[in-house]
Amino acid sequence: MNDKTYRKNVGLIVLNPENQLLVCKRKDTKKWQFPQGGVDSNEKPIQAAYRELFEEVGISKKDVKLLKESEHWYKYDLPVDYRRKTINLKKFKGQSQKWFIFKSKYKLEIDFMNDLHEEFDGYQWVSYWYPLSQIIDFKKPVYEKVLKEFLPIYLKVVND
Repeated sequence: MNDKTYRKNVGLIVLNPENQLLVCKRKDTKKWQFPQGGVDSNEKPIQAAYRELFEEVGISKKDVKLLKESEHWYKYDLPVDYRRKTINLKKFKGQSQKWFIFKSKYKLEIDFMNDLHEEFDGYQWVSYWYPLSQIIDFKKPVYEKVLKEFLPIYLKVVND
């Protein structure tokens, strides 16, 4: 993924021991999403995934097991008004995301305090398809594709 008009980003799906998915509420809004974040220069997507897990929700690498990485990068365009409001996205027309699904090894404590620019102020554990009913419209097509891609691994975990 070398299109410089799209910011490289990782999307993170975390399952708890009950196989529910972690969704977080964006600070001072009613918008929900999976944790996600940018890939730094010279950083591999998996490194960014573990860094963002810790920064955004306080989950360390030792707390989770990687189940799968998405087969490809998923792109979405950002609405112009959204770009203007978000300093680190102003020069991009959208984001290109590599997705990861993790399974927690035990009950997790979610902590938003590791992020200097705290993005979230709430979280909940939800059923597999629930995020599609809560996500902002411009991200829905990507969420749907990612959830469909990860469904076989999710069903395997649920049935083991």
